[in-house]
Amino acid sequence: MKRTFTTCLLAASIAGLGTASAQAATTLRMAHFWPGASGINQEIFEAWAETVEEESGGELRVQMFPSGTLAKPDSIYEAAANGIADIGATAQGYTAGRFPLSQIVELPGVATTATQGACVLQTLYDEGHLDEEYADTRPLFFFTTGPGGIHTQETDVQTPSDLEGLRIRRPTAVAGEMLENMGAIPVGMPAPDIYTAMQRGVIDGLSFPWEGLKGFRINELVNYHTEVPFYTLIFVTTMNQRAYDSLSPEQQAVIDANSGMKWAENAGEVFDRLDVEGKQEAIEAGDTIREIENPLEHPDWQEPLKDGIESYLTRLEERGLPGREVYQAALAASETCAAVDQG
Repeated sequence: MKRTFTTCLLAASIAGLGTASAQAATTLRMAHFWPGASGINQEIFEAWAETVEEESGGELRVQMFPSGTLAKPDSIYEAAANGIADIGATAQGYTAGRFPLSQIVELPGVATTATQGACVLQTLYDEGHLDEEYADTRPLFFFTTGPGGIHTQETDVQTPSDLEGLRIRRPTAVAGEMLENMGAIPVGMPAPDIYTAMQRGVIDGLSFPWEGLKGFRINELVNYHTEVPFYTLIFVTTMNQRAYDSLSPEQQAVIDANSGMKWAENAGEVFDRLDVEGKQEAIEAGDTIREIENPLEHPDWQEPLKDGIESYLTRLEERGLPGREVYQAALAASETCAAVDQG
């Protein structure tokens, strides 16, 4: 009888330890705007979450909120800063003017692939050029799209003059100014709203990378594509500082081990592969694709693109920001990152 009681007491104690361990697990709410079924969500954010959970021995769990379900796309960074989300992934361009030095990476010619762009942006942060822009959160890793081109429903865009009067969804204010200088009418809206806007005739086309055409199903609606890489969209995955500080040293070590260049480049590789798949969709649909080689040296395209670069850097100088210094650092990182990308 005594032995039976001891055995039961031991079993109860073990069960209690299991319950305590489960209760000790910390759940981190992660918000972003990509569709849950997209390759971006599954191969970057879900993969990151699974790695963190595994390496923490189950002490960290990540609850995913895709498609802007926890915070709207243009509010995700603020949600991470304020603690509505523990982690947020978003485009810096959704909060115009807040990340002016970071957005230098969006300028034409800085990156030709998403892997290179992610490396450049992460390098600028690691070197301390962007510290002040993210002082209210704890960045985990940065990444970018591949170069974005112009995609339209009915207009075959071969030169900037072909954009005259077209309502084109712009990804950022920086790219929007360039579009406006080419004669287009820039229209701002979050990526998840593009499909409906095109269906309703609110916009005639958009500026987007191939990956986005696939992820947001825009290939279903456009027929003409102009590969003129006049911008690269940048992103940040960042964590609420208080949420990080509340973790145990062991949990923090897991987050730290899954931050920085490793995941930046992983994200870039996913975007590059999806760019290939997005373009292939357009090819198989029989769409018209125009490729503008070396746009910064192209007789039709170089002037508006170079003017756009100069205009942006001048505005940063007027704000007292070291725009040209960071631009030169970005170009230097671009060369180093290109070598890594090709290797």
